[in-house]
Amino acid sequence: MPELAADELVAALVPPPRFDVVRFDTYVPNPDEPSQAAAVAEGTAFAERVGGGTGKRGPLRSLFRGSAADTTRGLYFDGGFGVGKTHLLASLWHAVPGPKAYGTFVELTNLVGALGFAEAVRRLSGHRLLAIDEFELDDPGDTMLVTRLLQELMATGVHVAATSNTLPDKLGEGRFAAEDFLREIHALSARFDVVRVDGPDYRHRGLPDAPEPVSDEELTASAAREGATLDDFDALCEHLAGLHPSKYGTLVDGVSAVHLRDVTVAQDQSVALRLVAFADRLYDRAIPVVTSGKPLSELFTDEMLHGGYRKKYLRAISRLTALARDAG
Repeated sequence: MPELAADELVAALVPPPRFDVVRFDTYVPNPDEPSQAAAVAEGTAFAERVGGGTGKRGPLRSLFRGSAADTTRGLYFDGGFGVGKTHLLASLWHAVPGPKAYGTFVELTNLVGALGFAEAVRRLSGHRLLAIDEFELDDPGDTMLVTRLLQELMATGVHVAATSNTLPDKLGEGRFAAEDFLREIHALSARFDVVRVDGPDYRHRGLPDAPEPVSDEELTASAAREGATLDDFDALCEHLAGLHPSKYGTLVDGVSAVHLRDVTVAQDQSVALRLVAFADRLYDRAIPVVTSGKPLSELFTDEMLHGGYRKKYLRAISRLTALARDAG
């Protein structure tokens, strides 16, 4: 049951361990997707401007005419999951001198809840850059809270970069995510430029499917490694229910591998969303996952995979599949 003080929450606003060493020059664009190489160039140019350099402004695609380069303080990486948007966002953060902050949308809303709105503004207003990963477009209350926060921060000169997820390869479905994002932050929309990042999920590009679940005996044997955990799936779900999602990362810090016994389909939406947040923190820390029971691809119901949170669930399956492959 980890506890985090307010100062620890602020200090923790850095890219997760998986992205400690990423840089723009370590991003490998898919040669079949020219938007990826263009996104690297645009992100680099934005970092130079934020850092006080004289980098030339690239052909960023503003969705709102009249958005002047001198007043644009926001950049939005728009694309499906698994195209490297988080890599690009973390690279931008690394390229800009501090003070700066990096966090997921959930971490940012939790910071405001823990500190209070005015104190969150005070602590972040001296920053040069605020990077927000996984900007949520499906919670109107939290979205408007963060929009108000960004208004206050950008008024003081804080630059903002963000990502969120759209569904790839769906014949246009999700292609208006950029418009959705700008509509939700309508008070700031003229100050955001959009960089599209197209392509298939790199986590599965040319790779085999996820390993099949192992037997309980194999699971127990694998969990004997140093630093590994072994839990019943239902017990983990129950434990996560009593812990704020902002603490999931601390919960798994130092864990070498996660083993889950008797994985079943998450029938309840609240359980499923906690599993999404937990999967994100495992992926951030590159912690391998070994399971028995149902395959990870069957973790969520068909109704969930076609509902309002489908992007979250598909991202979680993609990330858990990659982590299961890492454990093989």
